[in-house]
Amino acid sequence: MLTAEIIAIGSELLTPDRTDTNSLWLTEKLNGIGVEVKLKTVVGDDDARLEEAIRDALKRSRIVITTGGLGPTEDDITRKIAARALSRRLAYNEKVLETIREKFMRMNRQMPEINARQAMVIEGAEVLDNPNGTAPGMYLEHETRAVVLLPGPPREMRPMFENFVLPKLMTKAGDLRVARRIMRVAGLGESAVDSVIAPVYTQYDNPQTTILFNRSEIEIHLTAQGKTETEAELLLDGLAGQIEERLGDAIFAFRGETMEQVVGLRLAVGGFTLAVAESCTGGLVAERMTDVPGASSYFLEGVVAYSNDAKVRSLGVPAEFIAEYGAVSAQVAEAMAEGIKHRAEADFGVSVTGIAGPGGGSAEKPVGLVYIALADDAHTEHRKLMLPGDRQLIRWRASQAALDLLRRRLI
Repeated sequence: MLTAEIIAIGSELLTPDRTDTNSLWLTEKLNGIGVEVKLKTVVGDDDARLEEAIRDALKRSRIVITTGGLGPTEDDITRKIAARALSRRLAYNEKVLETIREKFMRMNRQMPEINARQAMVIEGAEVLDNPNGTAPGMYLEHETRAVVLLPGPPREMRPMFENFVLPKLMTKAGDLRVARRIMRVAGLGESAVDSVIAPVYTQYDNPQTTILFNRSEIEIHLTAQGKTETEAELLLDGLAGQIEERLGDAIFAFRGETMEQVVGLRLAVGGFTLAVAESCTGGLVAERMTDVPGASSYFLEGVVAYSNDAKVRSLGVPAEFIAEYGAVSAQVAEAMAEGIKHRAEADFGVSVTGIAGPGGGSAEKPVGLVYIALADDAHTEHRKLMLPGDRQLIRWRASQAALDLLRRRLI
């Protein structure tokens, strides 16, 4: 199996304000043709460190891809340093320079002289056209390695890679193809999931299985290799089917879908409608549901009843319930669910009330105590939860539990 490294270049990527999303996208594309990404590196605009990163990558991997640093300014050093690391000359390419000038002319602008740097091409490199920007990419064979220089902006990098680079790498990768699948599990911890499915997945070298925890759910990552994509997918089907037999309804997604996507699809297929009443989650359940395209066909209304008065006034929660049991209680959660269902004339009403912290807890009702409830025409039910984490995690986990309660009712 061919191996690859990705080097993301730019000092801005080392700040807390920017994320290297290019490497994630490239990894998916490379995996799809049977190329395994072994290392990703982020390097600032530093000559010595970038040269070292490229030289080291060439020693380890058959494919080396850089993103960024192909602009016209002084800190765009990728062309210069890549040429140095490859011990090749860098020279002006008149055809590339003319292409850049023409792009500026089409914008009714004169090309700044500084942009002439983007016409510098490494000896032996194939120039990759950039219809969405002025920085051309480069592809070259260096000994037994493929070296690819791509621009940083995704709208420039992605079409360049798909149109010019991916076909070349597919011929190198040969027949091997890789398929991946993510199954998502609700209501079980990582160790519990592993104890149930380990007897199954440990029997296989192909597919490979990885179990990960993600905020409020467990992810089961399956990776299979085959001579064709169809063969790899069939291998995934076989293992995924056995895992489903063991975990049952705890699995809510088979191809990486989010909880809100799964719940929304079940509501839409069943022709049902939903309204939600939220306190501690502050509208997070409604936000998640309405993030899904087409939610208007099933999502009717959301009410954030944060204060006790709002619960009484907007949802019809009996004031005596709050006085006797408190706002964070099973009785109030059920009354909220019934109230929003009645108010919106929905098929389902879902509610959340709890203590997200960091303050507001007590010995009887500590931070992390959450009640969720679900009401439909048949009956009303609730769940009492003790959720760990900080304020944001408790809110997120509460929203996940509320949606999962509805999902289980729908199936």
